[in-house]
Amino acid sequence: MMKRRFLLLFSLLFAGIAANAQDHIYSQFFNAPIYLNPALTGQFDGDLRVNMIYRNQWSAVGKLNYLNASIDYNLPQFGGGVGLMLNRSNEGTAYFVQNSAALTYAYSVGGEGYVLSFGLQAGVANRQIDFSKLIFADQIDPTSGYIPGSATSAEAPAFNSKYYFDSGAGINLVAGNFMGGATLQHLNRPDQSFTGTPSNLAMRAALHLSYKLGLDPYDNGDEADRSYVIPSVVMYKQADASTMSFGAEYKRRGVSAGLWYRTDGQGSPNAVVVSLVFDLFLHKDTGEKFRLGVSHDASISKMGYSNTSGTSEGSVSYQTSFPGRDSFNKFEGTSRCYTFY
Repeated sequence: MMKRRFLLLFSLLFAGIAANAQDHIYSQFFNAPIYLNPALTGQFDGDLRVNMIYRNQWSAVGKLNYLNASIDYNLPQFGGGVGLMLNRSNEGTAYFVQNSAALTYAYSVGGEGYVLSFGLQAGVANRQIDFSKLIFADQIDPTSGYIPGSATSAEAPAFNSKYYFDSGAGINLVAGNFMGGATLQHLNRPDQSFTGTPSNLAMRAALHLSYKLGLDPYDNGDEADRSYVIPSVVMYKQADASTMSFGAEYKRRGVSAGLWYRTDGQGSPNAVVVSLVFDLFLHKDTGEKFRLGVSHDASISKMGYSNTSGTSEGSVSYQTSFPGRDSFNKFEGTSRCYTFY
């Protein structure tokens, strides 16, 4: 048991180096809309929206933490919106920290039957590492493990901080009860190397599909009071790693309960996810609401739940409309992505 736990801890020491090959993902993808797809910028029933989500990966270890925050603004005169997104991640005991800030813009065309949105994203990212916190083979005794205070002959990298420009693009289609979107991140394949030898960040492709199934076809009441089952699939691919999450939400009167299954980067079983989302409508007439979301990933991978205690996420969201805002050129009707999330 001690040997297994040591190997788990040792693998986390290098998480900051190995994890950069694949971007992190959120189980509550629907509560990080701009991170999922920049084409969702401004695509909501209101004027202003603020989202924040926090992910604590492998809670028992506590060394992999992620935060996403965004604010976007609906621009009726342009049929789209603008947004600002901030990301922060902290991975491994070497304090491998990544921060980024990006502007997003989306433009939409369509009408009552469909809405097609195009999104762009551009920003600056920074990655940092504390090389002194890394542990190398010559600091480990085969019998007793890590030797505290021991020196290493490994050469330190040329830099411990790296800035780079990053860009992305996405597209999203809503037609009736169907929504599908695709996005491509790191379009410019930025160099993220600490050593001076080029190391280009691999592009990340994502595809998401959702369908809104009404449980009572004769219910013509308010949208927020109806009952739905919303099955969804989200697929990611970056370099040689790919993962897929699929499941469904049951949504009624501002309460959503979801059950999801996710594969890991090699397509093997990774986790079963349970989610709960509560929409607190402050003023239904203006679309003002406050959202709380929680989810937990129960690991079913080889690492096991007993070693990791799973992964937990918490999210908050607020959206509102401004009195007197001109609604000209806003797309009305059922073909809007906010009716899915």
